[in-house]
Amino acid sequence: MPDFRPVGVVAVPAGEPLPERPSPDQCGAADLQWLVGRPRSEIPVPVNPATRRVTCTTCPMTEDFSPSRLNILYDPTTDRIRTVRCG
Repeated sequence: MPDFRPVGVVAVPAGEPLPERPSPDQCGAADLQWLVGRPRSEIPVPVNPATRRVTCTTCPMTEDFSPSRLNILYDPTTDRIRTVRCG
């Protein structure tokens, strides 16, 4: 009989320590929450594209998840920042 588990569930053999969960704020999003509602021009520079993505809320972007990447999303009509999050 197949072993069905919900996606994301990992079986750990008895006696082995559980794997550490990554910090929910590996990218530093908490430190930049003050940007939400501010104009896009207030984003601190320089922006390292390997660790920070700045894009509009309707712009196409990759859907890969990287907990250490900071995403800053702005509204293209108002040019104001809507979201600052990891991913």
